[in-house]
Amino acid sequence: MTHWHVGGELVERYAAGSVAETDAWSLEKHVETCGGCAARVSAAVRARQEAVVLLDGVRAGVLAAVAAEEAPESGPVRSNQVRFLASATGAVLNGRVRLPGSATRAGRLLWAAGPALRGAWLLALVLVAVGALALAYGAGLGAATRPLLLVIAPVLPLAGVVVSYGRHTDPLHEITAATPSGGLRLLLTRTAAVLGVSIPALTLAGAALPASAAGPGPAAWLLPGLAMTLAALALGSYVGCRTGASSVAVAWAAAVLLPAFAASPLEIGKPVAEAAKYFAGPAAQGGWAAGALVCAALLAARRRSFDHLETL
Repeated sequence: MTHWHVGGELVERYAAGSVAETDAWSLEKHVETCGGCAARVSAAVRARQEAVVLLDGVRAGVLAAVAAEEAPESGPVRSNQVRFLASATGAVLNGRVRLPGSATRAGRLLWAAGPALRGAWLLALVLVAVGALALAYGAGLGAATRPLLLVIAPVLPLAGVVVSYGRHTDPLHEITAATPSGGLRLLLTRTAAVLGVSIPALTLAGAALPASAAGPGPAAWLLPGLAMTLAALALGSYVGCRTGASSVAVAWAAAVLLPAFAASPLEIGKPVAEAAKYFAGPAAQGGWAAGALVCAALLAARRRSFDHLETL
């Protein structure tokens, strides 16, 4: 449902090119789903002669690019407007125009999965999983390694969310956020990609560790990790994804470390052992499940906030 419409003053300022960039992106996102506002904005833009000339030039350039693509050999890009439009969709390759449909579907899906799967986060995930196994079997820590992995595991998806969405980490954020699949839909897609990689990797690593008596199982971190991820997304609807995820990670670190160090600061292993109470038992897991449902409901209520560009 559309909860607001473009006012006459905003339409005139947009047509004149004097509207703020964030308001312009918001307007362009809104008119994708509101036919009435799209008609008003289109009429105001077409009423200005300079806009008509520009649109005619862009239209001619696009038609020339399509004709060149249909030829046996793609011709060079013939206009600055076409180069701009093609580069915005990743369609320029070696000075020639390639329509978005010419790329493989698997490649587009991999690229849409987000920066997390192409950057240092994936390496960090592998190092944590392999490092836990090395500590357990190589350093002789045995069953004491599993609580350590459980403490770290819920934070790794948060780091993946931080590097997956937002103007601070995604160089194409302004372009992707303005597309019909941008906003919360894109954020959830990239979050699902992060969880789809981290869940099997960390759970299998936990299953391979020596079991501790009456301790939490290797999958005990799943509900806490899901609840923290949803909490980061819900908080991100107010303060941005980077700040939201970082705040949740800091709160989790404080909840795990501060009470244990305050009780006995000389026992380095105690914070990890004490953290087992956050995972073990139906009461703890039920609390995480309830928290996940609350955060999911808040995220659904705040879904429209992701239609605007991040400014924090």
